[in-house]
Amino acid sequence: MDLKELAEAIISGNRDKARALTEQALAAKVDPGKIINEGLIAGMSVVGAKFKANEFYVPEVLIAARAMHASLDLLRPLIAERGIEPVGRVAIGTVKGDLHDIGKNLVAMMLEGAGYEVNDLGVDVKPEVFIEAVKDKKAQVIALSALLTTTMPAMADTIKALEQAGVRNKVKVMIGGAPVTQSYADEIKADGYAPDAASAVDKAKELLAA
Repeated sequence: MDLKELAEAIISGNRDKARALTEQALAAKVDPGKIINEGLIAGMSVVGAKFKANEFYVPEVLIAARAMHASLDLLRPLIAERGIEPVGRVAIGTVKGDLHDIGKNLVAMMLEGAGYEVNDLGVDVKPEVFIEAVKDKKAQVIALSALLTTTMPAMADTIKALEQAGVRNKVKVMIGGAPVTQSYADEIKADGYAPDAASAVDKAKELLAA
């Protein structure tokens, strides 16, 4: 079965069609891993490229992600059942004191669309919660978001807390958000910085490959 049609349904944000095509693929005994790779990931990588190139904006990305989730909801139980490993495990959150979540949500959707297992910790996340995600949920990457210059120091605090808890060497830390820069990432010794949601997926790949 050709999964290009499923990828197209995701790119165009057609939730009902994405769900129907996933059901058809499963009925035709197509492997869930193949559906994810050739349908969902293929579709969302086009969405990411279009978003990077300013051909898609936030609303289109959200609609595409909604279509992707319609398909993913059918596949999740099968993935768990067959023990299909995710590309990587990411814990993401907006740092302590910051309540902004649109950027974080976009990054989480893009990562999920790229085959990562995403643990979304929400907003105003204390350093201890990130530490827990590394210890208990085996997060390989921690993604910190801040939208205010006043909450950026919480990123540095989180990295320090990871060091004090003895888990800093077990995880890669990437940061992002409107006021955040590569030089700030260097200053606080983060492993990576991403200027937008599509770049965040590339950065996570790069960090896990290192």
